[in-house]
Amino acid sequence: MEFLNDLLTGSLGEFGPLIAVGGLGLVLILATLPVLLNKKQDPLDKLRQENERGVVHKSGKRLRTKQTNNKLEKYKDFLEPQDAKEYSAVRLKLLQAGYHTKDAVRYFHFAQFALGIGALVLGVIYYLLFIAGGQDVTTQKTLMYMLGPGLVGYMAPKYWVTKRQQQRQQQIQDGFPDALDMMLVCIEAGQSLDQSIIRVANEIRPSFPALADEFQLVSFEIKAGKDKSTVLRDMGERCGVQDVSSFVTVLIQSATFGTSIADALRVYASEMRDKRVMRAEEAANKLPTKMTLVTMTLTVPPLLIILVGPSVHGITKLSVQ
Repeated sequence: MEFLNDLLTGSLGEFGPLIAVGGLGLVLILATLPVLLNKKQDPLDKLRQENERGVVHKSGKRLRTKQTNNKLEKYKDFLEPQDAKEYSAVRLKLLQAGYHTKDAVRYFHFAQFALGIGALVLGVIYYLLFIAGGQDVTTQKTLMYMLGPGLVGYMAPKYWVTKRQQQRQQQIQDGFPDALDMMLVCIEAGQSLDQSIIRVANEIRPSFPALADEFQLVSFEIKAGKDKSTVLRDMGERCGVQDVSSFVTVLIQSATFGTSIADALRVYASEMRDKRVMRAEEAANKLPTKMTLVTMTLTVPPLLIILVGPSVHGITKLSVQ
């Protein structure tokens, strides 16, 4: 045992035994993980899932009405949150980011798991090849090189989804006033609300594709026979923008009380135009404050050099003489 300890210490530095134990633990985790994930499924759960997918028994034969070819299906208990509240929160965040597929939550957690483990392995390999055995190796540095990449890899999908969500919401907010004006023109020209939504979706797609996708999804759900109020509420929830939620409330109230949709849209479109102007003025008013520090940093030092430099040079020459 002392020989093994001396060998590890001599080859990997003073943290050699710790690195060896950590590497052995990582190998054991990667070796046992497929066994844990490939657990046998309960026959009752399998039968229930087949019934949910549309397996029909007829004349002793099994007819599948819908087949799934999802490689991550058997890992769903590991990759999906078991808490309904947590699952709903992640699902809503992915919807607002533009990921509408049924397995988006599963792919999101799989990306976190795969990138986290992969970056952790790369960090350990990099540490063993280039950092271990150095003179200034500390525990903090060891943990930073080993665990840091794994943490970055685990948080990268979350950062990507959050960034995409913010960009998509900003695009919807920017294009919503124009979409309302166009919808108002279509309704006043004699088209119904459903037809105006389809027309607006086709017209604004080159400029605001995210908002066009939402309008198109609304039109598809209405054609499928879904309740219009439910469809509009789902749209407000998917967008995650306050202006869209208020617009949905206006339409639902207008349909409930039997008032004119054109009048409601005219008032609300005017308010949206005013809000867009106010947001532009707010951004313009923030600009001088943001530029003050940059202006001072780039202007004051050269000005001081020009004004004070000759005096300092003259004082230096006098002191030398």
